[in-house]
Amino acid sequence: MTDAPTATAPALTVADVSDLGRAVLDEVATVVVGMREPLRLALAAVLAGGHVLFEDVPGLGKTLAARSLATALGLDFRRIQCTPDLLPSDVTGSSVFDPATATFDFRPGPVFAGLLLADEINRTPPKTQSALLEAMAERQVSVDGRTHRLPDPFHVVATSNPVEYEGTYPLPEAQLDRFMVRLAVGYPGRDAEVDVLARRLERRQEQASVRRVVDARTLVAMQQGVEAVTVDADVLAYCVDLAAATRAHRAVEVGASPRGSQALVLVARSLAVLAGRDFVTPEDVKAVAVPALAHRLSLTPQAWASGLAPQAVVTEVAAQVPGPTTARRA
Repeated sequence: MTDAPTATAPALTVADVSDLGRAVLDEVATVVVGMREPLRLALAAVLAGGHVLFEDVPGLGKTLAARSLATALGLDFRRIQCTPDLLPSDVTGSSVFDPATATFDFRPGPVFAGLLLADEINRTPPKTQSALLEAMAERQVSVDGRTHRLPDPFHVVATSNPVEYEGTYPLPEAQLDRFMVRLAVGYPGRDAEVDVLARRLERRQEQASVRRVVDARTLVAMQQGVEAVTVDADVLAYCVDLAAATRAHRAVEVGASPRGSQALVLVARSLAVLAGRDFVTPEDVKAVAVPALAHRLSLTPQAWASGLAPQAVVTEVAAQVPGPTTARRA
């Protein structure tokens, strides 16, 4: 078994993490236009130690957003284009015979990165998707009976095209559940789209770049700083009530598991830090309810056939479940 080095980081306060987080978002916003809220949620998921799935139509800047976020965070960035012929070894790496030593040497694959972008993840077959599942869940890969630890920090940002179904392999529920949040970018407004075009003409080249704001060690310290945020007992109960309400909804066959309620707490805690607070409010929880819970729901055949979306179910649940009355407010 081989171990990847773990970054040693200095201690940071909640205020430090908040300042650095806003600086990262401001830097990414210099090249990524009209995506402030999805990027804020993506950064919150990373600060919570999770993985991010962007599910939206092509051409909205998801790849640029992932690359820019990795650069601003000082993470080693790798990208894999998921295709039907992609093999697990193309992701994890493989053992190669060395004639000089008559031994097999492990050659790491692109998964050995600080941030891995799996582009169009639903175009690769289940066997390759399962290799990513182990990496995401266990922070390790197994090749030829040997376990290899991944770097720390390690995060996956995946993209998925929801409008094309030919030649795709829908992600199984088990792997969807491994993404802490699923985000939709949406089309930019008119002014934002004009800004995109103007910036492209101004820089006179296709490639857009951002500067590094923090490094991997500092990101680890930021993640540790988030752990200092307190969550009141009634806010914890509110998260559990939201997840439980999805299980009891008439249109839901399988609701959010305890991993869903945990995602609510962890991402809401990161949002609180980005807002400069050391405590979580019910509003933080509501802000992450759809991104953290919707992709964990399996709807009944009748609801699916009627065109009901899981996002609508979570929105309805969030509107109906009463929030705590004694929780602290921002």
